[in-house]
Amino acid sequence: MFTGIITHLGKLYSSNGSVLAFNAEQSFCKKLKIGTSVAINGVCLTIFKKPTKDSFSVEVMPETRKKTMLAYLKVNDIVNLELPLTPQAFLSGHIVQGHVDGVAKLLSITKQKNSFILKFSLPSRLTRYIAEKGSITVNGISLTVIEAGKTHFTVGIITYTWNNTMLNTLKTGDLVNIETDILAKYTERLLKQ
Repeated sequence: MFTGIITHLGKLYSSNGSVLAFNAEQSFCKKLKIGTSVAINGVCLTIFKKPTKDSFSVEVMPETRKKTMLAYLKVNDIVNLELPLTPQAFLSGHIVQGHVDGVAKLLSITKQKNSFILKFSLPSRLTRYIAEKGSITVNGISLTVIEAGKTHFTVGIITYTWNNTMLNTLKTGDLVNIETDILAKYTERLLKQ
């Protein structure tokens, strides 16, 4: 389980079949070992071989490639990183599982005083789980929804988040991972029964 509060950035340095290898700060890599979960752009993956002082590798199965934007990563792309929540940590964002529901496409970025407004389109099967002022995870970042439409949503990004996540590398048309709020999905399932 994660919180959607990004602590570090990484850079893809190798993509070889199902194995993705990333460079990251030593302070992040020293916390990793074989079997550790790590959220990469919001996707929960497992370290499968011993990390070095400044790099680590994960294996990505076909289902993950199909459902996420990880298949589109290129060498030198920057990614958001987060380690799992511990009992001592603050739940500053919201409950994030690292189980991506699908991808959304960036439609626009608008500067608005000290913030950036990002508008995304996404499959209509996901929009029913998105509510204005509700939580959503975009590339692993816990954000608050400003507008929830039938085929799109918007979020606001403060300058700190813009400068300290990979969002500042996005361009119109780029894909991002989306995880909707788990509470909405469970509520829908219970109501159907």
